[in-house]
Amino acid sequence: MQISWAARTDPGLRRSQNEDSFCANADLGLFVVADGMGGHAGGEVASELAVTEIETVIESTSTLGPQDTWPVPFDANVGTDGNRLKSGFLMANSRIAQRIEKTEELRGMATTAVAALVKGNKAALAHVGDSRAYLLRAGQLSRLTADHSWVEEQIQAGMLTEAAAREHPWRNIVTRALSGAEGLNVDVTELELEVGDRVLLCSDGLPTVIHDSEIGDVVSVTADLQAVCDELVRRANAAGGPDNVTTLVAGVAAA
Repeated sequence: MQISWAARTDPGLRRSQNEDSFCANADLGLFVVADGMGGHAGGEVASELAVTEIETVIESTSTLGPQDTWPVPFDANVGTDGNRLKSGFLMANSRIAQRIEKTEELRGMATTAVAALVKGNKAALAHVGDSRAYLLRAGQLSRLTADHSWVEEQIQAGMLTEAAAREHPWRNIVTRALSGAEGLNVDVTELELEVGDRVLLCSDGLPTVIHDSEIGDVVSVTADLQAVCDELVRRANAAGGPDNVTTLVAGVAAA
């Protein structure tokens, strides 16, 4: 299989600074979107650190197997590539902790992140926070990740509808992030890809203002991947652009 990709990041209409970062390394099969938090330079630093460290770990673990020495304990519940992503997230969390310890003004910075690692017809996914991954297959869009957020917990508990969650004053509260704190839990899943699939990674600046059905329409109807990313960002800004927004789409074609 061949993987093509496109991406677009934008500060939105209400933020003077873009705290999102992304990585697209087709040689590694790695795609990452991170959404920084912390204000001033903190969010930008956190997201850049996370993306850079995840990429570094993925590159350095390319030849490791389950019996090798890993930077963090090997998780037998997921495959090798899932462990590579999990290691990347945990090492990124440690790197953020180290930076905070050295630089007092960065205390409180954090970032969400979502990543896909594609190898052949398989993909490993990892995420922390409310940056999302979607899969478009046969014209149907499905969400691959569950937000680590207060409103998502309320939706799952039956206390909030999705419509109410969009307007709730606590909709921006995440319950998990790369913040340097110990005990980080990284969600990892794995799936098989098919020719024609598209995987969308995005920061929450997109789904907080654009419904999944509309996102699916754009991803399925627009042929050019860069045009997909551009149109999603345009629609987010047309809906008010309240936050930074990053879209990254990877397309699967026959070799």
